[in-house]
Amino acid sequence: MAPCAGSVSHVHRKILQANPVLEAFGNAKTIRNDNSSRFGKFIRVFFSDQMRISGSLTQNYLLEKIRVCQQSNNERNFHIFYQLTKGGFQKKNELGLESPANYRYLKTCADVATIDDTEGFKETLEALKELGFEAEEVDNLFQTVCE
Repeated sequence: MAPCAGSVSHVHRKILQANPVLEAFGNAKTIRNDNSSRFGKFIRVFFSDQMRISGSLTQNYLLEKIRVCQQSNNERNFHIFYQLTKGGFQKKNELGLESPANYRYLKTCADVATIDDTEGFKETLEALKELGFEAEEVDNLFQTVCE
């Protein structure tokens, strides 16, 4: 819908780019689904008088916080943790991260055939850039996740 409606200042691209970020920080592999949303979201899209997308508001709710410290067998924590420990090679070294197998909350299911953590990390970085995050903000965000 977004590309068809057009937008003011290409805001539709930002709305669409929010998704990889939301997925990285809110989706996880469960027994039933390799990319299961562990939160709820409601996106309100605003239109100009010319019926072009002019903005949006995303509200997140019900984040499954227990997933951070407890997963069942064959389930994973949130994608961002694997993206950082497996996919973000430069950031991994800068943050002093090790393989997911070395972390209690990541080792239950570090590898999934249908999930490419390296590509996911690239998409997350591109989305953050498109959304207007400065390099220092991204570094601070990842530092916070690692602590």
